[in-house]
Amino acid sequence: MDPRFFYIGGLHLPAYFTMLSAGFALAVYLASRWARRNRLDGGRMIDFGILMVVFGMVGSKILHIFADGHFWDYVNLCRDPSLVDWHVDIQECALLQGQWDAARNVCHPITQNCFAWISGSGFAFYGGFVAAAVFSIWFIRKHKWPTGKICDMGGWTIMLGLAWGRMGCFLAGCCFGAVTHDHSGITFPKGSPASRHQWQEGLLDSYREISLPVYPTQLYEAILAFTIAAIAYFVVRPRKRFDGQVFLFAMVSYAIGRFLLEFIRSDERGALLGISTSQWIAMGIIGLCGYLYFVFRRKATHR
Repeated sequence: MDPRFFYIGGLHLPAYFTMLSAGFALAVYLASRWARRNRLDGGRMIDFGILMVVFGMVGSKILHIFADGHFWDYVNLCRDPSLVDWHVDIQECALLQGQWDAARNVCHPITQNCFAWISGSGFAFYGGFVAAAVFSIWFIRKHKWPTGKICDMGGWTIMLGLAWGRMGCFLAGCCFGAVTHDHSGITFPKGSPASRHQWQEGLLDSYREISLPVYPTQLYEAILAFTIAAIAYFVVRPRKRFDGQVFLFAMVSYAIGRFLLEFIRSDERGALLGISTSQWIAMGIIGLCGYLYFVFRRKATHR
């Protein structure tokens, strides 16, 4: 896998954002077609989809900053870069124009950067989901759209976009799994996030080595999301008993799958009481969906 797609001169397309953009562009397109079939404004649906992506990117970045353990790195990079540790070797430190700390074998940045937090790396899906959901509540109410029907449409389109995004994660090498020695394990290239993490854990002598085999959790989650999207659209949607049921199926199914996948992930993630941030959010979403089940059912019986 390669974190960059094809090159044009000295420029390249980052694999993660290319796949993520393709996935959500497809989701927005399908949502606009769905809107027209249901006598809603297709153009407004496109606006809604684009704004959902924007709020999702902002929310996913915010959760990454606060939950993945990088908050003080961003603060210190702006205030006092010497307090930030870059876990690289001396050769890469020179390329990054950092200051090598021989006593601790780490590299320190030497220039302040108060905007590093808006860089292209570092996103957390559930942060984006929560932010986009809050925005969608306001947007749907403002335009007096049918809440349950819109949620059902989001159930399969969100999963479709997520599946493409996770394939981008695989190409970029992020969100990797724990070390495994069974036949499902895959290795990542030299210098990949998996190699760097295993080097810091003492499992490799250098991050310039190919990583040890790890679970391809990015592909597991892509398959999970594609499967949920397909079942939601082709199975649950035609048989639903009330508006909102498709959405609830998709969200609960993903939350359960994500909760389980977290046990075999090994990338840096925030945790509390041995449970990752995403697992806590997944449990909260399952509880919220339990409440929404009765809300949607009540609306259906009172029509």
